[in-house]
Amino acid sequence: MSKVLIIGAGGVGRVVVYKCAQHPEVFSEILVASRTKSKCDVIVNDVKRDTGHQNITTAGVDAEDVPALVALIRSFQPKLVIHVALPYQDLTIMEACLQTGVNYLDTANYEPKDEAKFEYSWQWALQDRFKQAGLTAILGCGFDPGVTGVFTAYAAKHYFDEMHYLDIIDANAGSHGKAFATNFNPEINIREVTQKGRYWENGQWIYTEPHEIWKDINYPDVGPKRSYVIYHEELESLVKNYPTLKRARFWMTFGDEYLTHLRVIQNIGMAGIEPVKYKGIDVIPLEFLKAVLPDPGDLGENYTGQTSIGCRIRGIKDGQPRNYYIWNNCQHQDAYKETGTQGVSYTTGVPAMLGAKMFLEGHWGGAGVFNVEEFNPDPFLAELGKVGLPWHEEHNGDLEFEY
Repeated sequence: MSKVLIIGAGGVGRVVVYKCAQHPEVFSEILVASRTKSKCDVIVNDVKRDTGHQNITTAGVDAEDVPALVALIRSFQPKLVIHVALPYQDLTIMEACLQTGVNYLDTANYEPKDEAKFEYSWQWALQDRFKQAGLTAILGCGFDPGVTGVFTAYAAKHYFDEMHYLDIIDANAGSHGKAFATNFNPEINIREVTQKGRYWENGQWIYTEPHEIWKDINYPDVGPKRSYVIYHEELESLVKNYPTLKRARFWMTFGDEYLTHLRVIQNIGMAGIEPVKYKGIDVIPLEFLKAVLPDPGDLGENYTGQTSIGCRIRGIKDGQPRNYYIWNNCQHQDAYKETGTQGVSYTTGVPAMLGAKMFLEGHWGGAGVFNVEEFNPDPFLAELGKVGLPWHEEHNGDLEFEY
């Protein structure tokens, strides 16, 4: 039984609180903190009503204020901090954990506010400090990154001597009825999908223009969906940890209407991250856009359809070619019925809880900074279906996957 501090009160935070509260034998005491305490209060009231777990409290904290974080952590003394706020805050929360001797878990790698760039270098640079402190930092324990890394580790452990080709494929085949909305924080989402594409091939990164490479991919129970190569952070850690990979790519679906809106947003300057003067005030266009777009946490009620995310892998086992597909499909309506959020938040929040559970129960751990594929995938996948995300696998199917 352990205390945990959950930082973040958006859609993912809501799911994490729900899922932790469903396991009081592990998460005996929970503190939920965010810049806006009232958001935490709403979540906790719902969770107490629906789960019966009453040992949950709330606090207000600025996750970019290290002294404030340190004071909160010291007053509560958790075993683990689960960070599901914004990627901008990874480093300040990690610093607070180091100063207080507390373990750390997040779902997305660090991204500086002033540059649309995300990579693990800043967090990996804390490796020695976490080792010396005897603390564990678990990076990227959502779905992608997160479960996709665990899927890859499971394939490497059980089915391949060498993995040569990895394609992570991510489809949201749902409909929320809005003209334009993002499924997670609009600021982060738009920065991510408007960057140049990047994939790994023959020992180097290949750069593409945004949405330059695409193909129609057939997803289980969904059918064919147009999918585009974009850069996604787990590629960076996976090619580092699996050097036999000759090529690794990430594919994500975007509808024509979404891409049209995105082009307009870019063309009129609303995706900009540099401040502009408006009536004597510095305004960052993308931050203003975030304020007027629908809150991703409010999309769940009318969301229909499902997500489908998985890994298609080709390689060698016992000298023979082998291919393998492992995936999960998640229904938006089921996610909303259980937690009041849509499926994208659900598929991120459930693995964050489960990764925390793996650590607190001693299945995952060690001193240092780790990506999830560095841990044993078996106990995680043994429970993933039980906690809401059942997974499926196919061996030696039709996975010739060229573009």
